[in-house]
Amino acid sequence: MSLSPSAALVTGASSGIGAVYADRLAGRGHDLVLVARRRDRLESLATEIRVRHGRKVEVVTADLTDEADLGRVEALVRDTPDLSILANIAGLGALGPAAMIDPATVGDMVKVNVLALTRLSLAAARRFVAVKHGTIINIGSIIAMMPVPGAGGYSGSKSYVLNFSRSLQAELTDSGVTVQVVMPGPVRSEFFGDKPAPFPDALFMSAETLVDTALAALDQGETITFPNLSDLAAWEQFEAARGVLVKGLTQSGQAADRYAKASA
Repeated sequence: MSLSPSAALVTGASSGIGAVYADRLAGRGHDLVLVARRRDRLESLATEIRVRHGRKVEVVTADLTDEADLGRVEALVRDTPDLSILANIAGLGALGPAAMIDPATVGDMVKVNVLALTRLSLAAARRFVAVKHGTIINIGSIIAMMPVPGAGGYSGSKSYVLNFSRSLQAELTDSGVTVQVVMPGPVRSEFFGDKPAPFPDALFMSAETLVDTALAALDQGETITFPNLSDLAAWEQFEAARGVLVKGLTQSGQAADRYAKASA
């Protein structure tokens, strides 16, 4: 990543992973546009970053579930001078049994995790392709690989983030634009609110460790990053198995032989 005085736009910047990304990107020489719902926290973080790193910081209060607010942030991605990084960090959880969870809560999660991430990524892609330079960082989750009860919508949204990011990577391979999707496990943050976390504490990574690891991976050219995966062979084997499945799914338009008796 460049140390030139370019700008980075970070969503979900008021706390947790987003706040750490803001600090680290400022430390790498980038001016910032910080986007989140809580202006008091954004202002506090902006002051800290200005003092610590001497960077310019613009604060933008926006709720990405709101169409007008999302449109304003989309315009910032298009128009902010010298923008070279978009970090889509904002995300919602909407955890709970399917028969009990509030559909409106799930709807808000889809708006942030899927719709907002998509629209901002596409706006950044168009801009970055035009100048043949730029980086898009999207936050997925290991739950995309392991659908579990009580997290159907969340798992689905993060599966979307993974597949959408990979498709963008394939499209932009020769454009000078980098798309990285970061796939963390549990992170110490405000994600679970005042509810007990459903994982043992030993599985949690700090937001600082996550971001430092993800940026180190980005520096090394890694576009799909599992920060806590020690044995990369596990991912390589998964990818190989996926390739075998894809090959099997693209050989014929005929029904598989095992269904012949049932349809006779």
